Amino acid sequence: MKAILVTHQKVTDEQGNTIEVKVWRLSEPKEDKPHGYRYSLAYIVDGERVVGYDNGEGKGDHRHYGRKEEPYFFESIDRLFDDFLEDVRRYKK
Repeated sequence: MKAILVTHQKVTDEQGNTIEVKVWRLSEPKEDKPHGYRYSLAYIVDGERVVGYDNGEGKGDHRHYGRKEEPYFFESIDRLFDDFLEDVRRYKK
C-alpha cells in the first residue's frame, strides 16, 4: 500500500530540543488506521523522546508522555497537532 508524505518538519526549539512531525496519507484506510493517516510526532530532549504521538504498525493511535503510553482518540489532523503541541507546552513547564 502506497502512502503519500503530507508533511515532514524538523525544528529546534528555543531550548535546543527537537520537534519532528511526519504525516503520510494512505491510499486507503487500514484496520488500525481507519482515518487513513500514518503519523509520528515527537518532542526530543537530550536524545530521548519525552512526548510522542504515533500509530505504529499494529499498535493503533497512541501517545507517549514521559515513560507512560496510552491510547489516543484520533479526531482529525488539526486536533492531533493541537494535542501534541499542548503536551509539549505542558512538558516544558
